[in-house]
Amino acid sequence: MSSRLVVVLGGGRSSEHEVSLASAASVADGLREAGYAVRSVVIGRDGVWREDGRELALTPGRGLAGADVVFPVLHGPFGEDGTLQGMLECLDVAYVGAGVLASALCMDKVLFKQLMARAEIPQVDHRSVDCQAFAADREAVLAELRELGLPVFVKPVRLGSSVGIGRVLEAEELPAALEAAFAHDPLAIVEAAARGLEVECSVIGNGRPVASQPGEILLGAGESGWYDYEAKYTPGGMRLIVPARLPEHVRERVRELALEVFRRSDCCGLARVDFFVDGERVLVNELNTMPGFTQTSVFAALFAAGGMPYPELLDRLVELGIERHERAARFSF
Repeated sequence: MSSRLVVVLGGGRSSEHEVSLASAASVADGLREAGYAVRSVVIGRDGVWREDGRELALTPGRGLAGADVVFPVLHGPFGEDGTLQGMLECLDVAYVGAGVLASALCMDKVLFKQLMARAEIPQVDHRSVDCQAFAADREAVLAELRELGLPVFVKPVRLGSSVGIGRVLEAEELPAALEAAFAHDPLAIVEAAARGLEVECSVIGNGRPVASQPGEILLGAGESGWYDYEAKYTPGGMRLIVPARLPEHVRERVRELALEVFRRSDCCGLARVDFFVDGERVLVNELNTMPGFTQTSVFAALFAAGGMPYPELLDRLVELGIERHERAARFSF
């Protein structure tokens, strides 16, 4: 039995509030199974932090509820985008996962892709669209987007879990898909459809990260359709094949790219990197610094397939969070 206390944070203000609650509940159960003392704190849609319904007072420099480490299982804005990480830094408490810079960078799909482009990382072709630019000159924006061809995927730039995403098969559907994305974020990204397999790879570590075996996403309805919110969170909506049905050297290329993207983004603790693989061609799609975190979520399932059960994975992530905090404390800044 560990003497350490972990505070698990769930909920949050974003559209992924319910997904976060499910992840946080699973993490809390797994940590207890691993021998940790656990306190659960829920951040409401109103942004208020509560434990068992009671509001918590937060004081900079005073930590959080006596925690040795905080496990922030929040997805999307106000949780995965660096804002919460900045709060935890001000509280001066160790926490699991990426820091402020990496969280903010990877949450913004456009900035992430720009950084990867500078490093010549192969990616899916894409364009970004600002809601004000679209309102000012719809035809000019649509003309530029036609260069991507069809179909395309339209996404809010700073959300995950496929919230607000639309698949556009016909040109006349594009304006409505953009407006649906703008309901969540003033900036949208439009991505060309990529051929091949959808593959995901999990990474853990700080200075010496390690990558899981890549897994292949197979939709429950068969090898068609796309990986939307329902496919991700409906039982039977998807199946994970580990290892992915790829030649060994292509799987190793996926792992190499996952680690390179992790390092270039200044990530630490954990991440899940998503790819499209068509023959020998491996394209990076995005990186999630706090992916879905139930025992059956892809991040954990990939490591479980490699022999690391869920409680052991959580234990390792807690240790990595403490290690990072202790290392940072050695510098005066």
